[in-house]
Amino acid sequence: MAKGQEQTAPDAVMTRIGQVVMLHHAGDREEARHRFLQLWAEIGEHGDPLHRCTLAHYMADTQDDPADELAWDLRALTAAEELTDERLAEHEEAHADGGFVDGDGKKPGAREGALAVRALYPSLHLNLAADYVKLGRGGAARTHLTRARGAAGALADDPYGDGVRAAISRLELRLAEEGTGGDGSWGPPRTGEGGWGPPRQRP
Repeated sequence: MAKGQEQTAPDAVMTRIGQVVMLHHAGDREEARHRFLQLWAEIGEHGDPLHRCTLAHYMADTQDDPADELAWDLRALTAAEELTDERLAEHEEAHADGGFVDGDGKKPGAREGALAVRALYPSLHLNLAADYVKLGRGGAARTHLTRARGAAGALADDPYGDGVRAAISRLELRLAEEGTGGDGSWGPPRTGEGGWGPPRQRP
């Protein structure tokens, strides 16, 4: 997508990402992965960090290979780190009808949107920790789990925040039981399949 097009229709990009997420949740994982790849090609490696973070965050969940899942989760984290409060405020002010939507379907203002980005870090690091567990890299898993716990203070006292905190605790217990952090034989089920799973939420 050309830069000018992206600037004039950023909400359309977020809408398209949301449509693919719904497709994935409906069970068509392969088609969702294909459409995410098409969108990623349009957005580009240097596109809007909001779009890249959102897309990569969900693209990770469509991967079959844990190494590919890790790569997408790392892209999501990199994009999130580019989302400054100033950038987010500009986004919210320029696009009053789009942007971030919280767990209740309400659109927060710029300040609340900035908090929403910070509240995404616990989930981003939790997903990375889970990726590293599945790859048998206990040390890296512990590093990101520690970061997830450290960032958890930004989470609201709502079902999403409670879910992330609970998932952090479960993975902490699992790593403690396995000593070194696992040998790659254990991996949490993907979100939506029940049981343990770090929740994913669009920023």
